[in-house]
Amino acid sequence: MKKLLSTILLLLPGMQARAADLSIDQQIDQLLRPVAALFTGIIFYSVDIAGTQFPLIVLWLIAAAVAFTGYFGFINIRGFKHSCKVIKGDYSDPRDPGEVSHFQALATALSGTVGLGNIAGVAIAVSIGGPGATFWMIIAGFMGMSTKFLECSLGVKYRVITAKGEVHGGPMYYLKTGLAELGFKTQGKILASFFAVCCVVASLCGSNMLQSNQAYQQFVVALGNTGFWSDKGWLFGAILAVIIGVVIIGGIKSIAKVTSKVVPLMAGLYLSAAVFILIYHYSEIPRAFGLIINGAFNPEGVAGGIIGVMIQGFKRSTFSSEAGVGAASIAHATASTKEPIREGYVALLEPFIDTIVICTITALVIVITGVYQSTDGLDGVALTSSAFASVIWWFPYVLSVAVLMFAISTMISWAYYGSIAWGYLVGDSKILDLCYKLIFCLCTAIGASVSLDAVIAISDSMFFSMAIANIIGLYLLAPGIKQDLKAYQAKYTAKN
Repeated sequence: MKKLLSTILLLLPGMQARAADLSIDQQIDQLLRPVAALFTGIIFYSVDIAGTQFPLIVLWLIAAAVAFTGYFGFINIRGFKHSCKVIKGDYSDPRDPGEVSHFQALATALSGTVGLGNIAGVAIAVSIGGPGATFWMIIAGFMGMSTKFLECSLGVKYRVITAKGEVHGGPMYYLKTGLAELGFKTQGKILASFFAVCCVVASLCGSNMLQSNQAYQQFVVALGNTGFWSDKGWLFGAILAVIIGVVIIGGIKSIAKVTSKVVPLMAGLYLSAAVFILIYHYSEIPRAFGLIINGAFNPEGVAGGIIGVMIQGFKRSTFSSEAGVGAASIAHATASTKEPIREGYVALLEPFIDTIVICTITALVIVITGVYQSTDGLDGVALTSSAFASVIWWFPYVLSVAVLMFAISTMISWAYYGSIAWGYLVGDSKILDLCYKLIFCLCTAIGASVSLDAVIAISDSMFFSMAIANIIGLYLLAPGIKQDLKAYQAKYTAKN
């Protein structure tokens, strides 16, 4: 792997002269920085609002979340109880079409969201936007529950079940078929293809690389930032790539089996440690909430003031919950159900668990321990690790395992998302599917070698690009889901 990466880099213009002076990790980082800058400039085109540069893509996502929350009559509150009943299996029927249970679909989707966005992403938001960013993360997560309900209901409604019983669904399918039903056949095909391309690139260069990068960073932190592994990101990534490859070859059923076990275990371990720290600092909790509320409306030392804090909170919440991006509907489309709305109810729990619960607890730990004010140059997962270590000195070792498991579960979910989008573009070909998975594993190795700021730039831009086509479709298809919701409520929820 090292020889292959060196050969590729040496063939690129300008790399020959620098190769002797730079490590493999440094060469990869230097190569990808210009790419990161290019993508960021396009996707995060900003306008001036109250003296602060506000990315239009973030405004696009938040406006949609607010609109859908009102349009569906606060389904994020009214539907919560029914969602829990569906997850318990109260409405499950083994004869229903699909490949996985409601819980497995939720676990698979959560494995793509519960992870380093909650650990590293929150730390980034709080370190840049201060404690007040937490408040706006919660608000965005709450509104995002309605968006997730809509897109995952559509994922099941327009999914395709092959003769082999395999399920293909997601924005590619509801954009193409759903918009064709409304008379926008050509536009639907264009939006579906655009989304699929963005999804493939996002799976390869987005969450995949970020997870690999931060898993490696925490691994090195736990070892003391010295020794053999300190400059061997490419090797760590290569080992991780082999592990990922073994799992993703098995498809959605294999992925669901892994994620339904890994996600609850790691989330439970992480939250238990976080709650312990909050109990240890229980007297500081009211003060922490005070800093969060005050920081949301009266921030000090944050570029852009209130708007700057909102941007950080909204960006991290959206990246964490994926509401409006559409990727989670690919996993939810595989659920065994004949009621699309039912899976929408299941999906609205994701932003609640992921953002409102886990992100908030992480932020509280960072704020209470005060590490966000650190001048040691810590960022991302290293900052969160420092917060935990301030109370539990040995927790960075445990966090290394948790981060690794979160990273693996997230990457295998995104490998599935990307493979479905890839299949939509190139057709049902085992050889081409294998090619995609090999490229995915190669990007896993590369991601561990890139600096955090570069990988965050690539990850964010590729991730948010999917929301452009997806939300256009959501606005157009929302009336149909609203009618389906009324029929479903009359049939089921009125009796409970």
